[in-house]
Amino acid sequence: MGEENKMQEQKTEELEKQNEQIKEMGNIPLYQGKGRHNIQLLTIIGEIEGHEAVSGNGKATKYEHLLPRLAQIENDEETEGVLILLNTLGGDVEAGLAIAEMIASLSKPTVSLVLGGSHSIGGPLAVSADYSFIVPSGTMIIHPVRANGMFIGVIQSLRNMEKTQDRITGFIAKHSKIKQERIEELMLDSSQLVKDVGTMLEGKEAVEEGLIDEVGGIKDALKKLHEMIDSKKR
Repeated sequence: MGEENKMQEQKTEELEKQNEQIKEMGNIPLYQGKGRHNIQLLTIIGEIEGHEAVSGNGKATKYEHLLPRLAQIENDEETEGVLILLNTLGGDVEAGLAIAEMIASLSKPTVSLVLGGSHSIGGPLAVSADYSFIVPSGTMIIHPVRANGMFIGVIQSLRNMEKTQDRITGFIAKHSKIKQERIEELMLDSSQLVKDVGTMLEGKEAVEEGLIDEVGGIKDALKKLHEMIDSKKR
């Protein structure tokens, strides 16, 4: 009985640690069960927080949490693959691109799954994985770079915004099947979003445009990741 109680206490302690890890960092290992691959789950949810904290009670993904975690995953010999779940309205461009570049540079197989939506800077994050999925009801919104606050020099600010936009469209084109020119067309489409420019693509449309690889859910994403891990081992 004493040994059984000790094992139960250890399981309870591990569960509490995992729950705290999910709460604070939005990630958890998925290696339960014999013969399963060691997969790390990352979540990108809410607003992508940059150098300034998100105000109010809004959900946020903090890049200072994700960047060290991604570096740890790359350096961990036991981790075999990464599953990334996304449901974000966008946020800080520099922070989003930093996370996307880190994901894209991982040597471990990566699969992303868009749930709900992956808008604005969420686009590069969704395509940064080796293979991407989107649920049928999921959405991707592509729109031009926007800026708030006072402009010191209008021409200079516009040029900086154009350069930033080129970085975003270039990254998406490099890591998906859609061409940079087509992304810009979708960005400047004024017929879809009310009183604004940009395009909303639902699950199937995002795949048809070449932005996302496949329509599917968690079962499909995990199956694909296991296949990629097996292929790499061979």
